[in-house]
Amino acid sequence: MDKEAIRKELKAYEAKREDFYRFLDEHIPQNAVTGAYDFSGKPMLDAQTVYELFHKLDYQARKIRGIVVNEIINKEDA
Repeated sequence: MDKEAIRKELKAYEAKREDFYRFLDEHIPQNAVTGAYDFSGKPMLDAQTVYELFHKLDYQARKIRGIVVNEIINKEDA
């Protein structure tokens, strides 16, 4: 796999991560002091949407892991 293809997969990962955090930002208030998500009000989230966004993020992360193993680690061991 060439560098451009790897860059494309990393950009896809970043986009999925941004989608996930955008959803959280829209539905969970943040602590004004720390900036951390404030779950004290026990916000209700659409579980299906959370799962879909996380699954896309996780899939892309696993895809990148496969690239690292196949393209980098296995070549170093050969």
